[in-house]
Amino acid sequence: MNRKRKTKIVATISNLNCSPDFIKKLYIAGIDVVRLNTAHMTHDDALEVIENTRKVSGNIGIIIDTKGPEIRTCDMDEPLKVEYEDCIRMKGDPSQKSTGNIIYTSYKNFVNDVPEGSSVLIDDGSIALAVMEKDEEYLYCHVENDGVIYGRKSINIPSVHVKLPALSEKDKAFIEFAADNDVDFIAHSFVRSAKDVIAVQNILDKKKSSIKIIAKIEDSMGVENLNDILDQAYGIMIARGDLAVEIPTEQIPMIQKKIIKACVVRRKPVIVATQMLHSMINSPRPTRAEVSDVANACLDHTDALMLSGETASGKYPEIAVRTMGKIAEEVEADQSSFIDTPYTLENKVTAYLAKAAVKAALRLNTKAIVADSVTGSSILALSAYRGDNPIYAQVYDKRVMRQLSLSFGVHADYLLPEITSVLPLRKAICRLIEANHFKTDDLIIILAGHFGANQGASFIEISTAGNLMEKCS
Repeated sequence: MNRKRKTKIVATISNLNCSPDFIKKLYIAGIDVVRLNTAHMTHDDALEVIENTRKVSGNIGIIIDTKGPEIRTCDMDEPLKVEYEDCIRMKGDPSQKSTGNIIYTSYKNFVNDVPEGSSVLIDDGSIALAVMEKDEEYLYCHVENDGVIYGRKSINIPSVHVKLPALSEKDKAFIEFAADNDVDFIAHSFVRSAKDVIAVQNILDKKKSSIKIIAKIEDSMGVENLNDILDQAYGIMIARGDLAVEIPTEQIPMIQKKIIKACVVRRKPVIVATQMLHSMINSPRPTRAEVSDVANACLDHTDALMLSGETASGKYPEIAVRTMGKIAEEVEADQSSFIDTPYTLENKVTAYLAKAAVKAALRLNTKAIVADSVTGSSILALSAYRGDNPIYAQVYDKRVMRQLSLSFGVHADYLLPEITSVLPLRKAICRLIEANHFKTDDLIIILAGHFGANQGASFIEISTAGNLMEKCS
């Protein structure tokens, strides 16, 4: 599929609407990665989405979210309508249903951990409660705004650190499930420190899985510990729903910019998520504020943008995907996206050649960069500079190919390994010409190695596609 857009789109898919036809329509519309929210799924539900996604394309990355150390309202038979200054009680007991004016929560020690004077925010802050007093059994709360409390909605307690474990039993089971079913990413919720990432990695190591971990930053501790988290995680998701409840809303735009910048410098993919085109759940057109929000995330140089309810349960999922894609394309077409980031220290040769390739592309008006990779590290290095040329990655591992679906400007394909990494590139260039990605007389750049795919990049070469086809034969 010949796409000009470099910013990637992640779409949340529910098992309630996940037919191959539906996913194919979204893929044609522009999605690159499918996300599953396990908070509302069984293993069978998730497997249905995974299998149907694979039927559509082997190039689509798949992310599974864990619940993480989250707290939710328990199920209720009927939503509770509340008004300002109503009094309700809250108690931690996941076995109970909320009823009357008693709201049960999924965390047993909820009453112990939440002090008097705290604010309790339900459903991303749509309902605010003030904790007036407590006893051994209940929190006694005043309602601070009119609204409706629903079951299974998120609960946040700003500035209060609850003692939940990093991984629930359901999370552990889903991580093992992901390893058994060839999933590409685990997005772990409410990552507060590097230890939370390591807890997930330990399970993956036992399963001998190469799944990559995306750390979801959703509270102030995650923001404070970002650098340590980046030492352990493959990438970051800026989950602005809970983040904007835990941290003053006016701080979110600058936090978003700082997190994206840190990820780009560290060669870590970054996703901006939550309510990007929220109104399109029920409307075929976004608000002007939403358009600006998507555009600003692109101007910040994010790798990917995420749709949640817009594609999981919305009325206009295809239109939402196309709208997001058009906004990203417009931003990318209007200005150069190049970022002059410092070299990385892991592989100095690859780092130097990657930067040289992107700078040459800018100065020589080339049409594309073609590079091969085993681990994806050289491709991430190219992507980090946010160059104007598309990066056609020829990858010798199918999982790495799918994982690169999350990276800015990268269009990855699987390539059968041969004795040297130069020879297969001729076939790749022929295939790219046939697919109309560029023409035989277009100037392109190759980043490759003379000493086998496992040895990494050792040269860059600049010529027309036609010349390189002949030279690589």
